[in-house]
Amino acid sequence: MTHRFIRQTDLVPLDKISRISASVIGVGAIGRQLAMQLAAIGVPRLKLIDFDKVELHNVTTQGYPISSVGSYKVDQTANDIQEFDPAIAVESIARPWKYTAEDNVIFCAVDSIEVRAEIWNKVKLDVNFWADSRMLGETFRVLTATQTEHQEYYQGTLFAKGEALPGRCTAKSTLYAASLAAGMAIHQFTRWLRGIPTDRDLVVDLLASDLRLG
Repeated sequence: MTHRFIRQTDLVPLDKISRISASVIGVGAIGRQLAMQLAAIGVPRLKLIDFDKVELHNVTTQGYPISSVGSYKVDQTANDIQEFDPAIAVESIARPWKYTAEDNVIFCAVDSIEVRAEIWNKVKLDVNFWADSRMLGETFRVLTATQTEHQEYYQGTLFAKGEALPGRCTAKSTLYAASLAAGMAIHQFTRWLRGIPTDRDLVVDLLASDLRLG
């Protein structure tokens, strides 16, 4: 019997992804794209955490429908996922993130390096897969850490505010850069599912057509 995953069978192991519960923290420019792509490839349980509401400029930079202005981002994204596939269990949480024991596959797309550090320090001993996506204009960075590798390196990227690529998703952004950043993070996730080593640090500068591995 044909199913909607037939074209990705050799790239995304359905038996493994069917057991995943993933959290997306921050459902802005990158986070919304992460949530939709995770739903598309078959993650059956998603938790969306963000207390922001959709503003008019989010229609252009984050891909929200104009009818959703004033609604919570998590609620609109959850509705869109349900329209996409009603079999997916989506929990929308319109408040700041709080640690729970089931948070072991996490995609972090928050605006603040301080918030990233706070979340990481609470989950780093338990998380199995962690992807942190940061963006500024047409430059984005995707950092990946698993339970057994890259954690010390990732800790070193939690720099003081104002250093290096700050990773804000609000000051300057485009939907196309956010979609690419999300796609890179999802690719690292599918590598992990297949038992392929992940890349701990990817930096892409679209204007310069430059990809760097850290």
